[in-house]
Amino acid sequence: MKSIAKSENLGVASRTKFLSFPWSSHAWIPDLQQMRLLATQSECADRLASAVESERQCTSQMRSLIDQISVQQGKIVALEEEKKLQDEEFTHLKALVQDLEKKGLQSLLNNLEVPVAAVVIMACNRPDYLQRTIQSVLKYQTSVASKFPLFVSQDGTNRDVKNMALSFKQLTYLQHLDFTPVHTERPGELIAYYKIARHYKWALDELFIKHNFSRVIILEDDMEIAPDFFDYFEATASILENDKTIMAVSSWNDNGQVQFVHDPKTLYRSDFFPGLGWMLSKSIWDELSPKWPKAYWDDWIRLKEIHRERQFIHPEVCRTYNFGEHGSSMGQYFKKYLEPIKLNDVHVDWKTMDLSYLTEMVMRGSNIKIKLTLNKLHDNLGYLKNGRMAFPGQHIKEL
Repeated sequence: MKSIAKSENLGVASRTKFLSFPWSSHAWIPDLQQMRLLATQSECADRLASAVESERQCTSQMRSLIDQISVQQGKIVALEEEKKLQDEEFTHLKALVQDLEKKGLQSLLNNLEVPVAAVVIMACNRPDYLQRTIQSVLKYQTSVASKFPLFVSQDGTNRDVKNMALSFKQLTYLQHLDFTPVHTERPGELIAYYKIARHYKWALDELFIKHNFSRVIILEDDMEIAPDFFDYFEATASILENDKTIMAVSSWNDNGQVQFVHDPKTLYRSDFFPGLGWMLSKSIWDELSPKWPKAYWDDWIRLKEIHRERQFIHPEVCRTYNFGEHGSSMGQYFKKYLEPIKLNDVHVDWKTMDLSYLTEMVMRGSNIKIKLTLNKLHDNLGYLKNGRMAFPGQHIKEL
């Protein structure tokens, strides 16, 4: 028994001795865990570095994509603007085609009765003014529409003005679209006067060159006309056409305030261009169009080198009335000079009127008579100085 116990004790001792050996000690377990932890940390660090690099690459790619998107968005905006302009031009052309189809403009031009003159109302951004002007013109134009075809020419894209013009089926709508930047020649100038000059040239080129009218009457979108407006221009059209000393015929008198005018039948020749409702011929426009000014076209026509001593016919009593208190000129002098203008309100039968006194030959004869009369007065003054006087039918006698 003792031997067995001894052997068992020896076994226990040997086991105890084995377990106390360093390789079997519990001290190696933390080291192994630490190694594993370090390995895991190293692996995580590698993964983190890889993730950071991937994020950096993604950020770089994202910035590149954002830059590309920004460029593409800029191109899209430019294309949208271009498409918008093309759509507006297409809509404009479509409206013109439809309008021409409805009115049969070509058949009007081919009609046996040649129009006296096209009438164009120049408009921009005042739909209420335009409506008042169109209604005033149509009141007297409807009965003579074949002689005086009516147009409205709009400068720009104001939709209310366009809709207003297209709501009247008795007229033909024109639209001037020019988006070229305006550069004034002097600081402080209003751009509006440059745009107006552009519009006038374009509209008159359209009517004279494209539509081949022989005469055009120009109105603005703030005018009312007299009952005999069209008869007046029909009566003076032949003078404008045949008398080369006449440059244009106007329906306006700058001094036509009610206190100054009396005779609705009286017409004058003047060296000053009145404007405000005026008629010119194609031959004159062929001369003016190539050198048309950038701005202030009415003042330009008044220059001596432009009118070249040709004159303008105008009435004593105006056949147009300007109610445009609000416009490019800011209503300057409206109350003092424009509002008191008298618009003719009586019927004048211009077809029976003898207007030969306005022609060049009669004017020359009148000038000769005036000169002869002045010469006689001069001679008689000479006789008076010498103490003599002459009476009609008598010999000169000493005083």
